[in-house]
Parts: sequence; C-alpha cells; structure tokens
Amino acid sequence: MKSLLALAGLVLLTACGSGGPPPPDWKTDSADLIMRYQKYALLGQNTLAERYFQQAVAATGGAGRVAGTAHLWLVRCGIRRAMLIDDACTEYAELARIEPNAADQAYYRFVTLDWEGLDASLLPPQHHDLLRAPAGKRPETLARIDDPLARLLDASLLVMRQEADATTLAVATETASSQGWRQPLLTFLKLQQKQAVAQGNTAEQDRLDRRIRLVETSLFPPPR
Repeated sequence: MKSLLALAGLVLLTACGSGGPPPPDWKTDSADLIMRYQKYALLGQNTLAERYFQQAVAATGGAGRVAGTAHLWLVRCGIRRAMLIDDACTEYAELARIEPNAADQAYYRFVTLDWEGLDASLLPPQHHDLLRAPAGKRPETLARIDDPLARLLDASLLVMRQEADATTLAVATETASSQGWRQPLLTFLKLQQKQAVAQGNTAEQDRLDRRIRLVETSLFPPPR
C-alpha cells in the first residue's frame, strides 16, 4: 500500500535506500515512525498514533531540519483530512514560511481546498484527474485511483467541498472497509446512514446501523 508519504513526495523516504552511504539514523527513524503514525491513525488508535508522530517530529526537528519537519506536519494533515477531520495544517504553514517548498505548498493548497489556479502538475499523479475535472464530474474520477489512501483522501475532499454524491460515499466506505481503516470507515458509514434517514430508507438504515455497531465495538470494546 502506498502512503500519503509517497503521495506527498516525502524526502525522508526517498533518501533511504538510494544507494551509496546509508542514511543517518534520524531519517530512517522518522520515516519508520511516520509510517506507524499513519497506520494507527487510520485504525483509530489515536493515542498510539500521536506518540509515533511526536517521535517522528523529534527525530527530524532534532536534526534541525525545518523543511523535513514541516513535511511531517503536512503528511499528518493530509491523513487527518482523509479521515474527514477538518485540520487547517497550521503547524505546516508556520514552518513552511521559513523554508518553502513548491510541491509541498501545492499539496497544502490541495488538501485545504484552495484549488483556484492550482497547478495540478505539482501534485502527485493520483490527484491530477480530480483537480482537472469540472465540478460535476469529479466523483467519477475516484474509480480511476489505484492507491486506496489517495482515493479516500479525494473522496473526503469532495465531501468537504460539498461535491460528493452517493457514489462518493460508497467508494470511500468500501475503500476504508477493504483496508480495515476503522476511523474513516465509521465516519463514512454514519454519513451513509444520515443519507438513508433523509431518504426514508429504513432497510438501508438498519443495514448501516449493524455495520456501525460492529465498527464501534472494535474501536471501543466494552470493559472486561
């Protein structure tokens, strides 16, 4: 599975395994820790996820790498927005003013919905079709995205832009379900349930309620 790290072009990961001398410990440590953050954030294990993230920031920041630390915050923001958490990427923006990076700035604008005049070529290829499509056609681009996390992010951004349709919610729900990503799965199941209530579809409400209870039991197991 590709990660948002790869989608955003994380320099820490691309520096590893490139031949020549082995990368310094802070690079490999930070790359490993941010991958762990991504895994546990999507699983809904938030305390553990945040611990790994802060350790990644400590590794990169401890090396005095402003751009690298900013990038970690951008990755975190992208993952959170893929889970429909309205993160403003404030920490990234503050650090990026010190050492700006064109590709990261484009990605920041993309995930914070500032799409007017945004050059799609600066984004990872998975997001080109979404940005270039007219508003009414954007949900159709989701089916062409192979990477599940990129697909989930694009679906979430459409929801935030109020351009999502029923298919958008279905694609996001199935993507999260197939990967076992409990945190975004619960969010999208509840959005589908709200839609079923608005339509008066009681059979669909019951089906979704059962799925929601299964996920909630996994996320919040009863005390023993």
